[in-house]
Amino acid sequence: MKTVIIDYGSGNLRSAQKAFERAAASAQMAMSVSLTSDPDEVDQADKIVLPGVGAYRDCRDGIRRLDGMWEAIEKAVIADYKPFFGICVGMQLMADVGLEHGSTDGFGWIKGRVEKMQPQDTSLKIPQMGWNTLDLHHNHPVMANIKTGPEGLHAYFVHSYQLVPEDDADLIATTDYGGPVTAIVATDNLVGTQFHPEKSQKLGLAMIENFLKWKC
Repeated sequence: MKTVIIDYGSGNLRSAQKAFERAAASAQMAMSVSLTSDPDEVDQADKIVLPGVGAYRDCRDGIRRLDGMWEAIEKAVIADYKPFFGICVGMQLMADVGLEHGSTDGFGWIKGRVEKMQPQDTSLKIPQMGWNTLDLHHNHPVMANIKTGPEGLHAYFVHSYQLVPEDDADLIATTDYGGPVTAIVATDNLVGTQFHPEKSQKLGLAMIENFLKWKC
């Protein structure tokens, strides 16, 4: 079994690779985890991970600059129905459009837009940065046996924009930051987190392990 983390020049990916390797070892899975900028490796993988740090448009353009990568991701995820995990801006790119620095098209897998956060409590600073618990709206295999709610495990967030899905069924979990903020979205073989599971310690490793075990 093979998991690939797509490297298109967006941030330091070693921590993500180590987290997925650690989760695979914890689950006693014969799973290789590699970074790649090669569309052929995406085609050969069993599971796809798309991270993202920075501006929506920059991340979209970074993928587009890799010849054939955008198309390889869409084939793997949509045509071949491989499990997909989007992280931070990688999750936001699942939306129809991002509204950071103008309007930029995404993959269009989750109907909705990526909009700037507007906390009801104006004393809260943007970007949201730090540890928050999750409020689960719908059960999902990647959240199996993970404690949520006010006394639940914490996830690490750092972002100024959030994906606002049109369909509530796609909204798996929110966090509170001056009002509800999208934390996890999912549909079919796709899941994405606004927070960074590779930095979220116990919660993140449990979620990654669930994803590696997930058969959709």
